[in-house]
Amino acid sequence: MPCLILFNKPFGVLCQFRDKDGRPVLADYISRTGVYPAGRLDHDSEGLLLLTDDGILQSRISDPRWKLPKTYWVQVEGEISDHALERLAKGVELNDGPTLPAEAQRMNAPPLWERTPPIRYRANIPTSWLSLTIREGRNRQVRRMTAAVGFPTLRLVRAAVGTWEIGSLQPGEWQQVALEASARTALSGSMEAPEDRPRMTSRAVRQENSLPARPVSAASDPRPQRRSPSPRPSTPHHSPTPSSRKGHGS
Repeated sequence: MPCLILFNKPFGVLCQFRDKDGRPVLADYISRTGVYPAGRLDHDSEGLLLLTDDGILQSRISDPRWKLPKTYWVQVEGEISDHALERLAKGVELNDGPTLPAEAQRMNAPPLWERTPPIRYRANIPTSWLSLTIREGRNRQVRRMTAAVGFPTLRLVRAAVGTWEIGSLQPGEWQQVALEASARTALSGSMEAPEDRPRMTSRAVRQENSLPARPVSAASDPRPQRRSPSPRPSTPHHSPTPSSRKGHGS
Protein backbone atom coordinates (compact mmCIF):
# COMPACT_ATOMS: atom_id res chain seq x y z
CA MET A 1 0.00 0.00 0.00
CA PRO A 2 1.27 3.54 -0.70
CA CYS A 3 2.96 5.18 2.25
CA LEU A 4 2.91 8.88 3.15
CA ILE A 5 5.09 10.29 5.93
CA LEU A 6 4.87 13.71 7.54
CA PHE A 7 8.26 14.80 8.89
CA ASN A 8 9.21 17.92 10.82
CA LYS A 9 12.60 18.64 9.28
CA PRO A 10 14.99 20.34 11.69
CA PHE A 11 17.16 23.29 10.74
CA GLY A 12 20.37 22.23 8.98
CA VAL A 13 19.13 18.83 7.74
CA LEU A 14 19.46 18.08 4.02
CA CYS A 15 16.48 16.67 2.11
CA GLN A 16 18.38 13.55 1.08
CA PHE A 17 19.35 10.27 2.69
CA ARG A 18 23.10 10.40 2.11
CA ASP A 19 25.77 13.08 2.04
CA LYS A 20 29.41 12.48 1.21
CA ASP A 21 30.45 15.33 3.51
CA GLY A 22 28.75 13.84 6.55
CA ARG A 23 26.13 16.55 7.01
CA PRO A 24 22.82 15.73 8.73
CA VAL A 25 20.40 13.94 6.40
CA LEU A 26 16.98 12.29 6.52
CA ALA A 27 18.43 8.88 7.37
CA ASP A 28 19.51 10.30 10.74
CA TYR A 29 15.85 10.62 11.68
CA ILE A 30 13.66 8.39 9.49
CA SER A 31 14.03 4.65 9.92
CA ARG A 32 11.49 3.76 7.24
CA THR A 33 13.16 2.51 4.05
CA GLY A 34 11.98 2.94 0.47
CA VAL A 35 10.52 6.43 0.86
CA TYR A 36 11.64 9.58 -0.90
CA PRO A 37 10.93 13.31 -0.43
CA ALA A 38 7.95 14.70 -2.32
CA GLY A 39 9.40 18.14 -2.92
CA ARG A 40 12.30 19.88 -1.23
CA LEU A 41 12.96 22.07 1.78
CA ASP A 42 16.18 24.05 2.04
CA HIS A 43 18.71 22.95 4.65
CA ASP A 44 18.25 26.24 6.53
CA SER A 45 14.45 25.97 6.49
CA GLU A 46 12.38 23.99 8.97
CA GLY A 47 9.04 22.29 9.10
CA LEU A 48 6.85 19.97 7.10
CA LEU A 49 8.41 17.63 4.56
CA LEU A 50 6.37 14.87 2.90
CA LEU A 51 7.89 11.55 1.92
CA THR A 52 6.30 8.68 0.04
CA ASP A 53 7.15 5.38 -1.62
CA ASP A 54 4.66 5.98 -4.45
CA GLY A 55 6.02 7.67 -7.58
CA ILE A 56 2.66 8.95 -8.79
CA LEU A 57 1.83 10.46 -5.43
CA GLN A 58 5.32 11.98 -5.24
CA SER A 59 4.82 13.66 -8.61
CA ARG A 60 1.35 14.93 -7.73
CA ILE A 61 2.72 16.57 -4.58
CA SER A 62 5.95 18.01 -5.95
CA ASP A 63 5.17 18.94 -9.57
CA PRO A 64 4.36 22.70 -9.78
CA ARG A 65 1.82 22.00 -12.55
CA TRP A 66 -0.59 20.74 -9.89
CA LYS A 67 -0.29 24.02 -7.97
CA LEU A 68 -0.45 22.37 -4.56
CA PRO A 69 -0.43 25.22 -2.00
CA LYS A 70 2.43 25.40 0.48
CA THR A 71 2.08 27.58 3.56
CA TYR A 72 5.08 29.06 5.34
CA TRP A 73 5.44 30.92 8.60
CA VAL A 74 8.07 33.55 7.98
CA GLN A 75 9.91 35.68 10.52
CA VAL A 76 11.29 38.78 8.84
CA GLU A 77 13.54 41.62 9.86
CA GLY A 78 11.44 44.71 10.59
CA GLU A 79 7.72 45.31 11.03
CA ILE A 80 6.12 44.00 7.85
CA SER A 81 4.06 46.75 6.19
CA ASP A 82 0.66 46.55 4.53
CA HIS A 83 2.26 47.69 1.29
CA ALA A 84 4.76 44.82 1.41
CA LEU A 85 1.96 42.32 2.08
CA GLU A 86 0.01 43.69 -0.89
CA ARG A 87 3.04 43.31 -3.15
CA LEU A 88 3.57 39.73 -2.02
CA ALA A 89 -0.10 38.94 -2.62
CA LYS A 90 -0.04 40.37 -6.15
CA GLY A 91 3.29 38.79 -7.08
CA VAL A 92 6.76 40.30 -7.09
CA GLU A 93 9.43 40.52 -9.75
CA LEU A 94 12.42 38.20 -9.17
CA ASN A 95 15.50 37.68 -11.31
CA ASP A 96 13.87 34.61 -12.87
CA GLY A 97 10.56 36.34 -13.56
CA PRO A 98 7.47 37.46 -11.64
CA THR A 99 5.93 35.22 -9.02
CA LEU A 100 2.33 34.11 -9.08
CA PRO A 101 -0.12 35.83 -6.73
CA ALA A 102 0.22 34.53 -3.18
CA GLU A 103 -1.71 34.65 0.06
CA ALA A 104 0.12 36.91 2.50
CA GLN A 105 -1.03 38.10 5.88
CA ARG A 106 0.46 39.34 9.11
CA MET A 107 0.37 36.90 12.03
CA ASN A 108 1.34 36.67 15.69
CA ALA A 109 4.51 34.78 16.52
CA PRO A 110 3.56 31.08 16.35
CA PRO A 111 4.28 28.81 19.35
CA LEU A 112 7.38 27.19 17.87
CA TRP A 113 10.27 25.22 19.28
CA GLU A 114 13.62 26.93 19.91
CA ARG A 115 15.79 26.84 16.84
CA THR A 116 19.36 25.57 17.03
CA PRO A 117 21.24 27.73 16.33
CA PRO A 118 18.95 30.65 17.24
CA ILE A 119 18.38 33.49 14.79
CA ARG A 120 20.54 36.56 15.14
CA TYR A 121 19.13 39.10 17.57
CA ARG A 122 19.43 42.87 17.20
CA ALA A 123 17.97 44.92 20.00
CA ASN A 124 17.38 47.97 17.80
CA ILE A 125 15.71 46.09 14.94
CA PRO A 126 12.28 44.54 15.53
CA THR A 127 11.05 41.40 13.82
CA SER A 128 7.60 40.30 12.69
CA TRP A 129 5.82 37.22 11.35
CA LEU A 130 3.71 36.60 8.30
CA SER A 131 1.92 33.63 6.80
CA LEU A 132 2.73 33.16 3.12
CA THR A 133 1.05 30.61 0.86
CA ILE A 134 2.52 30.00 -2.59
CA ARG A 135 1.80 27.55 -5.40
CA GLU A 136 5.23 27.47 -7.01
CA GLY A 137 8.49 25.78 -6.15
CA ARG A 138 11.37 28.00 -7.20
CA ASN A 139 14.74 27.86 -5.53
CA ARG A 140 14.65 29.78 -2.21
CA GLN A 141 11.53 31.53 -3.43
CA VAL A 142 10.07 32.72 -0.13
CA ARG A 143 13.36 34.27 0.97
CA ARG A 144 13.73 36.02 -2.35
CA MET A 145 10.15 37.28 -2.22
CA THR A 146 10.44 38.87 1.22
CA ALA A 147 13.82 40.38 0.33
CA ALA A 148 12.30 41.86 -2.83
CA VAL A 149 9.77 43.81 -0.75
CA GLY A 150 12.40 44.99 1.73
CA PHE A 151 12.02 42.49 4.60
CA PRO A 152 14.76 39.83 4.73
CA THR A 153 13.75 36.42 6.06
CA LEU A 154 15.27 35.44 9.40
CA ARG A 155 13.44 32.17 10.01
CA LEU A 156 11.36 30.03 7.67
CA VAL A 157 9.04 27.22 8.78
CA ARG A 158 6.80 25.29 6.40
CA ALA A 159 3.51 24.74 8.18
CA ALA A 160 1.42 22.97 5.55
CA VAL A 161 1.48 21.30 2.14
CA GLY A 162 -1.99 21.08 0.67
CA THR A 163 -4.23 19.93 3.52
CA TRP A 164 -1.40 18.20 5.38
CA GLU A 165 -0.23 20.24 8.37
CA ILE A 166 2.73 20.02 10.70
CA GLY A 167 0.40 19.82 13.71
CA SER A 168 2.13 18.88 16.95
CA LEU A 169 5.17 17.22 15.36
CA GLN A 170 8.39 18.40 16.96
CA PRO A 171 11.71 18.72 15.09
CA GLY A 172 12.95 15.27 14.11
CA GLU A 173 9.57 13.61 14.61
CA TRP A 174 7.68 11.87 11.81
CA GLN A 175 4.37 10.16 11.41
CA GLN A 176 2.82 7.95 8.76
CA VAL A 177 -0.70 9.05 7.89
CA ALA A 178 -3.78 7.56 6.26
CA LEU A 179 -4.13 8.26 2.57
CA GLU A 180 -7.74 7.43 1.72
CA ALA A 181 -9.31 10.72 2.80
CA SER A 182 -6.31 13.03 3.00
CA ALA A 183 -4.85 12.15 -0.40
CA ARG A 184 -8.11 12.61 -2.24
CA THR A 185 -8.74 15.97 -0.56
CA ALA A 186 -5.21 17.31 -0.93
CA LEU A 187 -4.72 16.11 -4.50
CA SER A 188 -8.20 16.76 -5.88
CA GLY A 189 -10.36 19.12 -3.85
CA SER A 190 -7.65 21.64 -2.95
CA MET A 191 -6.16 21.99 -6.44
CA GLU A 192 -7.32 23.35 -9.76
CA ALA A 193 -6.04 21.09 -12.51
CA PRO A 194 -3.93 22.98 -15.10
CA GLU A 195 -4.75 23.03 -18.80
CA ASP A 196 -1.83 20.72 -19.50
CA ARG A 197 -2.79 18.32 -16.71
CA PRO A 198 -1.37 14.90 -17.65
CA ARG A 199 -3.93 12.20 -18.26
CA MET A 200 -3.76 9.50 -15.63
CA THR A 201 -2.98 6.03 -16.89
CA SER A 202 -5.08 3.04 -15.94
CA ARG A 203 -2.25 1.98 -13.65
CA ALA A 204 -2.37 5.35 -11.89
CA VAL A 205 -6.13 5.08 -11.47
CA ARG A 206 -5.81 1.60 -10.03
CA GLN A 207 -3.16 2.76 -7.61
CA GLU A 208 -5.18 5.77 -6.52
CA ASN A 209 -8.25 3.59 -5.97
CA SER A 210 -6.21 1.17 -3.90
CA LEU A 211 -5.25 3.72 -1.24
CA PRO A 212 -5.77 2.31 2.27
CA ALA A 213 -9.12 2.96 3.91
CA ARG A 214 -7.83 2.78 7.47
CA PRO A 215 -5.15 4.88 9.17
CA VAL A 216 -1.80 3.17 9.41
CA SER A 217 1.22 4.29 11.37
CA ALA A 218 4.88 3.48 11.54
CA ALA A 219 5.62 0.41 13.60
CA SER A 220 1.85 0.08 14.28
CA ASP A 221 2.13 3.07 16.60
CA PRO A 222 -0.03 6.14 15.89
CA ARG A 223 2.25 8.39 17.90
CA PRO A 224 4.89 10.50 16.12
CA GLN A 225 8.15 8.65 15.60
CA ARG A 226 11.44 10.23 16.56
CA ARG A 227 14.92 9.00 15.90
CA SER A 228 18.00 10.62 17.36
CA PRO A 229 20.63 11.60 14.77
CA SER A 230 23.23 8.91 14.23
CA PRO A 231 26.27 8.51 11.96
CA ARG A 232 25.63 6.92 8.58
CA PRO A 233 27.37 3.65 7.59
CA SER A 234 29.97 3.71 4.85
CA THR A 235 28.13 0.97 2.92
CA PRO A 236 24.36 0.67 2.42
CA HIS A 237 22.53 -1.61 4.80
CA HIS A 238 19.49 -1.54 7.01
CA SER A 239 19.28 0.90 9.91
CA PRO A 240 21.76 -0.01 12.67
CA THR A 241 20.56 -1.70 15.81
CA PRO A 242 20.25 0.50 18.91
CA SER A 243 23.41 -0.99 20.37
CA SER A 244 25.48 0.26 17.43
CA ARG A 245 24.20 3.82 17.34
CA LYS A 246 26.26 6.72 18.59
CA GLY A 247 25.17 10.23 19.31
CA HIS A 248 25.44 12.80 16.54
CA GLY A 249 26.51 16.29 17.50
CA SER A 250 23.93 19.02 17.08
